[in-house]
Amino acid sequence: QVQLVESGGGLVQPGGSLRLSCAASRSIGSAYAIAWYRQTPGKQRELIGPIIGGGTTNYADSVKGRFTISRDNDKNTVYLQMDSLKPEDTGVYYCQWRSSRYPSSDDYWGQGTQVTVSS
Repeated sequence: QVQLVESGGGLVQPGGSLRLSCAASRSIGSAYAIAWYRQTPGKQRELIGPIIGGGTTNYADSVKGRFTISRDNDKNTVYLQMDSLKPEDTGVYYCQWRSSRYPSSDDYWGQGTQVTVSS
């Protein structure tokens, strides 16, 4: 089993930045990918993007050019740098450990961290 702990959320003004962290209890090198999602009220959980084992990243169109996923293997931590934040970026942000390319019972979620973009 893997424990994931997100941190770094908070209140930020539009146009501001935040960096979220996702700390894993196991070496992130053993994951197929670590992905970031967000959940906004009344909407389905939205995939922001994964960072795959080789370092490849992909992003949803809604965040492309504003958000960046990176990782520090020594710290077993994946980051989500969020710039040029908009009110519609408000939500609970989650990271997910993916054990393989396809959904499996060995995928794990963190507890989430709240991000609020408001003036």
